[in-house]
Amino acid sequence: MGDDSEWMKLPIDQKCEHKLWKARLNGYEEALKLFQKIDDEKSPEWSKYLGLIKKFVTDSNAVAQLKGLEAALAYVENAHVAGKTTGEVASGVVNKVFNQPKARAKELGLDICLMYIEIEKGEAVQEELLKGLDNKNPKIIVACIETLRKALSEFGSKIISLKPIIKVLPKLFESREKAVRDEAKLLAVEIYRWIRDALRPPLQNINSVQLKELEEEWVKVSSAAPKQTRFLRSQQELKAKFEQQQAVGGDADGGGDDEEEAVPQVDAYELLEAVEILSKLPKDFYEKIEAKKWQERKEALEAVELLVKNPKLESGDYADLVKVLKKVVGKDTNVMLVALAAKCLAGLASGLRKKFGQYAGHVVPTILEKFKEKKPQVVQALQEAIDAIFLTTTLQNISEDVLAVMDNKNPTIKQQTSLFIARSFRHCTPSTLPKSLLKPFCAALLKHINDSAPEVRDAGFEALGTALKVAGEKAVNPFLADVDKLKLDRIKECAEKVELVYGKKTGGAAEKKEGKPVTGKTPALSGTGGDKETKDAATKPGPLKKAPAVKSGGPPKKGKPAVAAGMGGAGAKGKKGPETKEIFESELSIEVCEEKAAAVLPASCIQQLDSGNWKERLACMEEFQKAVELMERSEMPCQALVRMLAKKPGWKETNFQVMQMKLHIVALIAQKGNFSKTSAQVVLDGLVDKVGDVKCGSNAKEAMTAIAEACQLPWTAEQVVAMAFSQKNPKNQSETLNWLSNAIKEFGFSGLNVKAFISNVKTALAATNPAVRTSAITLLGVMYLYVGPPLRMFFEDEKPALLSQIDAEFEKMQGQTAPAPTRGISRHSAGGGDDGEEEEQEDVGNDVVDLLPRTDIGDKITAELVSKIGDKNWKIRKEGLDEVTSIINDAKFIQPNIGELPAALKSRLNDSNKILVQQTLSILQQLATAMGPNIKQHVKNLGIPVITVLGDSKNNVRAAALATVNAWAEQTGMKEWLEGEDLSEELKKENPFLRQELLGWLAEKLPTLRSVPSDLLLCVPHLYSCLEDRNGDVRKKAQDALPFFMMHLGFEKMAKATGKLKPTSKDQVLAMLEKAKANMPAKPAPPAKASSRVVGGAAPAKFQPASAVAEDMGSNTMESKPDPKKAKAGGTSSKAKGVQGKKVLSKPNLKEDDDKSGPIFIIVPNGKEQRMKDEKGLKVLKWNFTTPRDEYIEQLKTQMSSCVAKWLQDEMFHADFQHHNKALAVMIEHLESEKDGVISCLDLILKWLTLRFFDTNTSVLMKALEYLKLLFNLLSQEEYHLTENEASSFIPYLILKVGEPKDVIRKDVRAILNRMCLIYPASKMFTFIMEGTKSKNSKQRAECLEELGCLVESYGMNVCQPTPGKALKEMATHIGDRDNTVRNAALNTIVTVYNVHGDQVFKLIGNLSEKDMSMLEERIKRSAKRPSAAPVRQAEEKPQRTQNISANASMLRKGPAEDMSSKLNQNRNMGSHSETTHTVPREFQLDLDEIENDNGTVRCEMPALVQHKLDDIFEPVLIPEPKIRAVSPHFDDMHSNTASTINFVISQVASGDINTSIQALAQLFQIESLAREASTGVLKDLMHGLITLMLDSRVEDLEEGEQVIRSVNLLVVKVLEKSDQTNILSALLVLLQDSLLATASSPKFSELVMKCLWRMVRLLPETINSINLDRILLDIHIFMKVFPKEKLKQCKSEFPIRTLKTLLHTLCKLKGPKILDHLTMIDNKNESELEAHLCRVMKHSMDQTGSKADKDTEKGASRIEEKASKAKVNDILAEIFKKIGSKENTKEGLAELYEYKKKYSDADIEPFLKNSSQFFQSYVERGLRLIETEREGKGRIAASTGISPQMEGTCVPASTHTVSSSIGNTNGEEVGPSVYLERLKILRQRCGLDNAKQEDRPPLTSLLSKPAVPTVASSTDMLHSKLSQLRESREQYQHLDLDSNQTHSSGIGTTLASPSSAAANIDDLKKRLERIKSSRK
Repeated sequence: MGDDSEWMKLPIDQKCEHKLWKARLNGYEEALKLFQKIDDEKSPEWSKYLGLIKKFVTDSNAVAQLKGLEAALAYVENAHVAGKTTGEVASGVVNKVFNQPKARAKELGLDICLMYIEIEKGEAVQEELLKGLDNKNPKIIVACIETLRKALSEFGSKIISLKPIIKVLPKLFESREKAVRDEAKLLAVEIYRWIRDALRPPLQNINSVQLKELEEEWVKVSSAAPKQTRFLRSQQELKAKFEQQQAVGGDADGGGDDEEEAVPQVDAYELLEAVEILSKLPKDFYEKIEAKKWQERKEALEAVELLVKNPKLESGDYADLVKVLKKVVGKDTNVMLVALAAKCLAGLASGLRKKFGQYAGHVVPTILEKFKEKKPQVVQALQEAIDAIFLTTTLQNISEDVLAVMDNKNPTIKQQTSLFIARSFRHCTPSTLPKSLLKPFCAALLKHINDSAPEVRDAGFEALGTALKVAGEKAVNPFLADVDKLKLDRIKECAEKVELVYGKKTGGAAEKKEGKPVTGKTPALSGTGGDKETKDAATKPGPLKKAPAVKSGGPPKKGKPAVAAGMGGAGAKGKKGPETKEIFESELSIEVCEEKAAAVLPASCIQQLDSGNWKERLACMEEFQKAVELMERSEMPCQALVRMLAKKPGWKETNFQVMQMKLHIVALIAQKGNFSKTSAQVVLDGLVDKVGDVKCGSNAKEAMTAIAEACQLPWTAEQVVAMAFSQKNPKNQSETLNWLSNAIKEFGFSGLNVKAFISNVKTALAATNPAVRTSAITLLGVMYLYVGPPLRMFFEDEKPALLSQIDAEFEKMQGQTAPAPTRGISRHSAGGGDDGEEEEQEDVGNDVVDLLPRTDIGDKITAELVSKIGDKNWKIRKEGLDEVTSIINDAKFIQPNIGELPAALKSRLNDSNKILVQQTLSILQQLATAMGPNIKQHVKNLGIPVITVLGDSKNNVRAAALATVNAWAEQTGMKEWLEGEDLSEELKKENPFLRQELLGWLAEKLPTLRSVPSDLLLCVPHLYSCLEDRNGDVRKKAQDALPFFMMHLGFEKMAKATGKLKPTSKDQVLAMLEKAKANMPAKPAPPAKASSRVVGGAAPAKFQPASAVAEDMGSNTMESKPDPKKAKAGGTSSKAKGVQGKKVLSKPNLKEDDDKSGPIFIIVPNGKEQRMKDEKGLKVLKWNFTTPRDEYIEQLKTQMSSCVAKWLQDEMFHADFQHHNKALAVMIEHLESEKDGVISCLDLILKWLTLRFFDTNTSVLMKALEYLKLLFNLLSQEEYHLTENEASSFIPYLILKVGEPKDVIRKDVRAILNRMCLIYPASKMFTFIMEGTKSKNSKQRAECLEELGCLVESYGMNVCQPTPGKALKEMATHIGDRDNTVRNAALNTIVTVYNVHGDQVFKLIGNLSEKDMSMLEERIKRSAKRPSAAPVRQAEEKPQRTQNISANASMLRKGPAEDMSSKLNQNRNMGSHSETTHTVPREFQLDLDEIENDNGTVRCEMPALVQHKLDDIFEPVLIPEPKIRAVSPHFDDMHSNTASTINFVISQVASGDINTSIQALAQLFQIESLAREASTGVLKDLMHGLITLMLDSRVEDLEEGEQVIRSVNLLVVKVLEKSDQTNILSALLVLLQDSLLATASSPKFSELVMKCLWRMVRLLPETINSINLDRILLDIHIFMKVFPKEKLKQCKSEFPIRTLKTLLHTLCKLKGPKILDHLTMIDNKNESELEAHLCRVMKHSMDQTGSKADKDTEKGASRIEEKASKAKVNDILAEIFKKIGSKENTKEGLAELYEYKKKYSDADIEPFLKNSSQFFQSYVERGLRLIETEREGKGRIAASTGISPQMEGTCVPASTHTVSSSIGNTNGEEVGPSVYLERLKILRQRCGLDNAKQEDRPPLTSLLSKPAVPTVASSTDMLHSKLSQLRESREQYQHLDLDSNQTHSSGIGTTLASPSSAAANIDDLKKRLERIKSSRK
């Protein structure tokens, strides 16, 4: 036993872990004692055991385990930290305790589980227990079920969530183990106790026997509501209450409160699984439902009926389905189908519940109209449908539609609608049935109770009765004022019978269900209106607690004023009893009046009333007044008295004193008596007549005011104004209006009939009398105080002058508040009056809006318009939207019926074109203003999608969306938005923009609300996830919104909602909640009367026009913007505050900045090599994973620590992505400056970037890709090659990103892959990309296949690895892929290979399935290209490849240009094939050696001629009129802002229209400053692209092909002239070099490049000073290195070598010996062929100039004739040669030379010819010979040398060196050339191009858009022409070419021949250029 003593000495916690069971047993016993002893639940002792408790319960020794369980139970009960162990301990209990044979063990296990639930860990325990139900051991399952049952019975259904349990119940009933089934039955009974029948639907599918047994058990369950008997720690006060009750033994109402919430809490619907049915609809459903045969339609409907039987449906887009069902209900002739469709709609509505709400508006009118059907089964189906639909929406939303049907002529429709209203009212509470709704419904129902059809009347009574029961008499009575007693009794009788859905108690009780019990009172609303308090309490909870949810900016919209203007005024405000009856007195006859008056007035008074003497009348009046003053109110016969006053002379009284008295008496009677409207009508006419009287006016106004007080202003005012305007007196009119202005201020605005006044005010405004107009404007000013800006809407069509006066008046009123009413309330019971007053005051604004005349635009929303809005082409979509805008603008105010528009606009909100999204948003904003509050019904189907747009990545789109949401919310109030799950669904989306905008919006709106729908609670879990969002802005916004959520939901509910969070999150969130609790604002008080009105009674904010809202928005967004910046500026430290609980390095900022000064990458010698060795030797992990594990990240961190600055590394490995962005920004900044550092750490940088690829944050990814692009550019400049290690640890991860869903990212990745080929062999890239095609991501497969195609296209078949055959087989497998894009990509790739490789492809692919093969052949046929067996065109393709990248990157970012890109790609593919078609037969090719040796004798051996088709030539040749559209009008303004200019132009370049693109490019090169920016690389790509395009044979087939080629020509000229001359020269040299290297390149390509170079050479004299010669010479040096002289001479064409020589020659001539100083950039000059060449040229030109001068003088002196007596001979010759060299005068020159030679037969022209090219010499000789033959009349050739210059401009010669010449090498028969020339001449004449007079033709330069510098005739001018002429017959080429070549060489020749002539030539050019410029201006 020695070892025993060993463990006895150990501390308790170590004993518990001992390997001896006895030791453990002892440990557990002591632990149990210890746990029971510790008092402090937060004692540190507890923490020691945190890790051990699991071992307590899972002990392998049964005896020890029992003790362990007891100890664990004590621990859980007492320790504060026990909650942390929940998961592991519960799991241990389930797996290791519940399977024990000992009952005690199980019991303890169960107790432990329940104890965890008690300490608030119910969810975790429940999760473990549910997992236990999947265990294989039935014992465990039984124990888990038992535990769940026990927990439910003790804690109740509020704490144990039933949904997951009910989900697994059916499975338990299917168990093979009887014990499990029995236990499941007990559990089902327990659940039934809590939720009753809600349990039935989920269990309907279990075995019928079991179900029957269950039913039997359920019947036995007691009907008393179950009570919670065990309480959580947080429910201690409830526990106390419960115990107290138990003690009393009764079930006092105390607990009832809590229970009432618990019982209705479980809704069967909630427990069900949602079923997705849209995808299960039959494939042909939509066709069948439209079928002609009713049986087919029936089948379709039955299929739907079956699906909608599922009690809960998955939400989705049911719009189409609802649409067709609605169509069946509305249009189908077969009533059976109508009933069936109605059933389907009912099923949908009950299955979707609130989610169906958005479709309700469409369907309700159709169903109501259909009630005309008599068949009971149809009516029943329609009733069920409409009742189900009603539950998905609110009465408010469908009220418009229902009211519209109420006036239908058909009695059945009226009856059914009333019944529907009655049923709907039953579901309402006073709050959901405000006065604003009651008013229109009661008005309509009152018509029904007076209907001729009894069934309509009955239905009307029932509906009114229900309304009375729900809303209470106080609310409804005002509307029933005119109903006679019989009917009123009938209504009350109905009211008593009504059973309400929300229990029979009305008013307060219904409110109580909302969870806000009304303080102590549950008033019964009987007919008595006596107890004001009770009445108030009953109606108020409604408007006060519910309605505000509807309001937005302004004061809350209360019910509309109870008093309609035309309704009986008195009773409406709840005056005292008797007065209610006295709305109208019956009219008394004059006799009765006299009797009554005689009873109260002195006899003398009555006699003198109509005395002829005014004094008597005056005395009579005085008596009358005294009598009235003394009379009691009850005795005063008002009507009799006023009739006496009106007796003759009545109001025609001529004496003003008598009249004044009379009017005063009227006022007295009105004030003192019970003055009725009948009495008022007696006097008002007279009063109005006198109101304009100078002396009596004021008395008349006083009387009118008194009457207004008695009979209410609205009625009085209406009478008075009508009377005033029915007579002619302008004074009366203006004074009446003035009186009204004052009266409104005194009485307030309530109840006034704005509409009636407005029509009168309009009349007044049109009056000729200025006083009337002024009064009218003043009245408008007063009304403006109450109504606010909407008032102006009524007067928008007035004349501008008037409108400006009105505006000025409104301006004055702005900022003033309406005075509180001083009259009109004195005589009403104070309380009632106030209440009414307040409500009415607030509502005036809305009322006005309701009065606006609204247009119905439903018929303008045609199907055509809707289809336009949904068109594929964005331009047509835009047109549609424009139309909608104009429809709404024209209508100004519209009715809520807008047809199919909502669905159409909704789909535009996610348009790919952001401009359209913004336009749609502005339309929605307009719509809100135009539709007013009725827009409510569209909140769910249009408003919520706008909220989705808040998640857009573009700032301006988000701002527009927010403005729209605000505009809507102002009209609808917030309730509509907060109801239902929509808002929480939006918040759930993990889009940082959406979250921060939405939370910001809620934070702004919630504080203004007085109450919110309970659905706001659904947002809370998402709010919590926002508090921990990765985006700092989202977190900030969530924290800002937190207090406002709490203000409405209360701290308790919010804290409870944290239960579902992870423990770490929960603590953080709770801390934030505590903080928010301190900042929680109070709910806004009910608005006081005056203060709540900014401009008066209106809801002023409401009607700010949209623009104002937008400004508002602007300011908001501006204010909120700095936040993110602040957060960033503060660096890490501010982040630490933002994210509580994340440990962040927060160094003091100063120190941080000091750290950051040094280099970021530290170069460690051989560091990279060492790392590679380590990886090879497996010392470290190889960088290879599917997702990065921690060890990889740690390893990378360690490796980086030595070579990356510490602070940067902290940023790179920070937990928050914002820091990664910062790190990337720093790395981009240092990229150029630390090249070596970057390269030395390249492997680590790339590895770190691969980690970033696994981040989900897009902003980091975009930044990383941006960095990569820059990095690879740098590496390719440095000519760095990636090592295998770097490539293999980076490329596979990059390729993963090709499959990103976002286009932008995919494009970037493709661009990076393209760049990688420059630093890593394409063939190795191929294998990596090939791997990428095996991915599961279809986008990735497709992109990789496309990339493979590009590689093959660019680098030929050699890139295919391991062999082309294997690679192709692999690619071909994807033709059968299930994804369409992948199939297409595979086919395209193989077609690309086919284009490079020809039919051999089929051999390489091997066997394909028949289907795949046919697809491939079809695709190849479609691509319709004759493959040439083109050799691999490696070098030539590289420039194209780069162009591809730049094209993709810059141009194709914009959507519509996609088509352009595909054209470009096709052009590229065709590049190689189009050329082969123009190769020239051998017999026509120039034999250049022959030509050079030809010394002038003509040998014409004609070969057998091939007959060519000359038809093409007969088509008229049009001279190209260069078409360049005027540059966009904005262009000039934009010059200042380069960026915007470039963006503008690039957007045009990306246009789908070729011409626009080319013009835009031309524009880019019109601006010198921009053109100069283009770098060599860009210019090289651009020229490559342009030349390829010009040579593309397919361009001609386009309609505008010629135009395109002309434009391209022009553009080329522009590019050559405007670009930076160094860059363009350099680019052309590189292009030439590439094109000569590439075997597959077309000879024409090189030739056009050379022609461009010739053009550049011509520009050299002007540009030489701006050129960086060193660079050009370096390029030439490289060129000569690649092509040494020997190699160049082997070229088929001699042009390259000549071009080079000419260039060098010109440079030497312009620079002289200095040129040798410019060889600085060449490394080893001495070996350079260039230096030697330059030296030769220099030497040669020095000799030349010397010798020539000598010779000339000798010869010239001896041969001077009379013609040249003064001039030097060589001057004359120089002049002549200059002419020959110029384009226009070449013939004249030749003629002169001929003359000269004839005259001085021995003149020596040799020196002039010697320096010129062989070509030029033979050209001159041949020219002279031709002239000779012409003069001698042998030849019949009219034209000189072939083709006129005009022709020369219009047809581009084919590649010069391949074109055959029959003149050059023909001898013998002269007939040859002349015959052809003759034929050509005839053709030219036919085409109207007669050559008769050469001189009259405009010089070619003026025909071309830009003056070509004319020294070299055909070089670049040829570019300005149509490719179509390429195909013209050979002989045309022949002349043309000769012509061009000769002229070209002549130009050079002359220039070299004499420097003086060259100079003259340049001057001449300059002058001509000036002339042309001025003429063009």
